[in-house]
Amino acid sequence: MLSKAMEKALNEQLNFELYSSYLYMSMASALEDMNYKGAAHWMRIQMLEELFHANKFFNYIIDREGRVILQEIKKPKNDWKSMLDAFEDAHKHEKIVTSRICDMVDLALTEKDHVTNSTLQWFVTEQIEEESNGKTIIEKIKRTKKSEDGLMIIDTELATRVLSPMANITTAIATPA
Repeated sequence: MLSKAMEKALNEQLNFELYSSYLYMSMASALEDMNYKGAAHWMRIQMLEELFHANKFFNYIIDREGRVILQEIKKPKNDWKSMLDAFEDAHKHEKIVTSRICDMVDLALTEKDHVTNSTLQWFVTEQIEEESNGKTIIEKIKRTKKSEDGLMIIDTELATRVLSPMANITTAIATPA
């Protein structure tokens, strides 16, 4: 069973994951407007991953006999001036997510809630990948020095991203954690 403090923290993170999904959808829209279809596709996949993360929190709260309390989702930013700008914001956002996850790990350890700590370790590992992917894309974009040909090559590469089988939303929703 979850403590009230942990239940609150998990619900807040569930909301933040939904906000993250909303933010990536907004980034996809902005990148579509810039005619970066591959980058927009990459952001749509990221949006689905964030929904998968939200659902993992949803299922975990229920599995631990907690109560899911959905909250209002904050309106995301909706304008970026370049592909680089969008990916830099995405990378900054993932660093915030990492910090939030680490704060929940600290709470779990303080409360000696080893079950929640164990579950959160999956998210800790996931955040390493999230931050690394963002940094790699930013470095590639910066190397183009705003060359349209270089940006189109990166855009084509970003279009190849596929949703991880682990993040299959249908399975995640239909099958509690």
